[in-house]
Amino acid sequence: MKKVYFPIRGELSLELYEEIKIYGKIFTGRDAVLPKIATLYQEGRLSEFGIDLAGSVIFHTAVSDAGIGPTSSNKFDIESTIPILSKAGVKLHLGKGALKKDTIEALKENQSYFAITPPTSALFSSKILSQRVVAFSDEGIEALHELEVTGIPAIVAAANGKTVFGYL
Repeated sequence: MKKVYFPIRGELSLELYEEIKIYGKIFTGRDAVLPKIATLYQEGRLSEFGIDLAGSVIFHTAVSDAGIGPTSSNKFDIESTIPILSKAGVKLHLGKGALKKDTIEALKENQSYFAITPPTSALFSSKILSQRVVAFSDEGIEALHELEVTGIPAIVAAANGKTVFGYL
């Protein structure tokens, strides 16, 4: 697995399907902030906010007490910024979801890349042998489901009065 340190100073060369580990400083943003950052770049005002996107990563996520996890990069307010932010110097966009052909071409033109985080949802989905709605079918995807699974991985985070989080 290739280790990549950010911000990149110089060229970044990655291959399709290459597994990487990201180190260093990265930016995070999603629907609300990325259009604002794109506008600042277009207006030549990034430096007013101390933002240097040269050789950077933008992870399409929010940051909360619950942690970070990718949001869909193909939402309009995110994907529409990828060409602009790539031109501004972002070398790696990190998120999830398929991007449009025009966006992929813009990445190529700007020598930028898009990477997805490990497909945890895909892994979990591949472990489902059967499923059925048990109750509240009117809730759609939030209905009570019963799943038959095989080998879903997990880490015990609390047991016997102890926790991995260190606050108990």
